[in-house]
Amino acid sequence: MKKFIFLLVLTLNLLYAEQLGINEKLGQMVPLDLTFIDENSKRVTLEELMNGKPTILTLNYFRCAGICTPQLEDLAKMLGRLDLAENIDYKVVTVSFAEDETPALAAAKRKNHLASMSRPYVSDAWHFVIGENNSSGILAEKVGFTFEKTVSAQGKVDYIHPAAMIIISPEGKVTRYLNGIEQLPFDVKMALVESSEGRVGPTIAKTLLYCFAYDPKGKKYVFIWEKLVGGVMLLIVLGFFIYLVKIGRKEDGNQNKGEKDE
Repeated sequence: MKKFIFLLVLTLNLLYAEQLGINEKLGQMVPLDLTFIDENSKRVTLEELMNGKPTILTLNYFRCAGICTPQLEDLAKMLGRLDLAENIDYKVVTVSFAEDETPALAAAKRKNHLASMSRPYVSDAWHFVIGENNSSGILAEKVGFTFEKTVSAQGKVDYIHPAAMIIISPEGKVTRYLNGIEQLPFDVKMALVESSEGRVGPTIAKTLLYCFAYDPKGKKYVFIWEKLVGGVMLLIVLGFFIYLVKIGRKEDGNQNKGEKDE
């Protein structure tokens, strides 16, 4: 019985580990020598992009028809109100985790979001980059950002992924997660100030949103049924585990009672 319960717990842990979303890695060091291609087609390292500043990191893909655009729109709006000096107090790096995106696409995305800001913004403070030699995938793994590539019957590639802002210290330490699309300037300011001192802060309780596939013909989001099935299966396994625990306790009680009767 004990061996079976152990295997069941192990299975639950594996199922949980494989779920999409954010597996927080507060205090984890990110390799600053990872190389990317920026919006000017220039090869740059993460260290060069951060330039010794606490950095706001977002992982998106630039063709995303789901939550990436509203997330970046809100980020631009928030940066315009942030009571810190960009390029002096902090940096912003938006990394595409899609395999086929180009510097031209990164440049167009960056231009649009900088133009939408409510005040003049130092453009060099916010870079849009694409990966090189799986650097985006490595970075995503290091910060616990998990996503899944999907291909429709028509061959259209999309990604299921969460929306989150990740704060990295000048030394490359993951110091804070801010989940969701909308962020308050005060929360971001405090996260950056703490990060500049190397302090790790707790995640602010907020619902973690996901981007699902988008059907351009039907103009609607397509619910991924496999995610629902996986959740139901997990609940069934968890219920069975609780049932086994109760049965085990009942058997132990009956055994103890029998020993006393003897």
